[in-house]
Amino acid sequence: MVYLWNQIFYRPILNVLIFFYNTIAVRDFGLAIILVTLLIRLVLYPFFHKGTKHQMMLQRLQPKIKKIQETHKNDRTKQSEALMELYKEHGVNPFLGILLLIIQLPIMIALFWVVRTGLGSGQIAGLYPFVAQPAAINPLFLGIINLAKPSIILIGLAAIAQYAQARLAIYRNPDPSVQLSPAEKMAQQMAFVGPILTILIFYGLPAAIGLYWLVTSAFSIVQQVIVNRHLREKFGN
Repeated sequence: MVYLWNQIFYRPILNVLIFFYNTIAVRDFGLAIILVTLLIRLVLYPFFHKGTKHQMMLQRLQPKIKKIQETHKNDRTKQSEALMELYKEHGVNPFLGILLLIIQLPIMIALFWVVRTGLGSGQIAGLYPFVAQPAAINPLFLGIINLAKPSIILIGLAAIAQYAQARLAIYRNPDPSVQLSPAEKMAQQMAFVGPILTILIFYGLPAAIGLYWLVTSAFSIVQQVIVNRHLREKFGN
């Protein structure tokens, strides 16, 4: 299991990071992490785009979901069948968002171990033959922030970016008379809870992890804007 994790996550991220560091990142560790993050998000873009779209669709379907729950409130089997039929009709997978969060976890763990153990003094173990061994790794980002140590600045910016993305991901029904469903209320609460969790989780971790989360949140903002525009064109609101 450890061998597979090493080969699938740790070594590829380490090698891409060092490759970028040696080449287009002009030996700026922070720029190398930004490039790695963008590469990861571009590779996973179809999955994250689909997941974001599904989450927004679920919010728009809340009135129909609520109606099904009320109609079949005494029969959980029929309620589940009706909900699955609704999801199938609109091509929605309610579990896709959770799956995408799970995908991010091993990537962050791998990046953490790359920064924590892979970039120490001396030879870097695990490099592919075609990736040059750097003489040394300078952990500074733009010559200012040491990415090997915690940075409250990057954590704060990551929390702000996550809040902005969460607010964009909340569907606002144009009809003010429609009451918010429990799922919609939870989405609004998570817009505040998410950034707080970001600060609590990343506080004390190397700033490289905070930079990764900041860039991936900024990427998610752009992606969310694209999805929102597409759904407005489709549904008219």
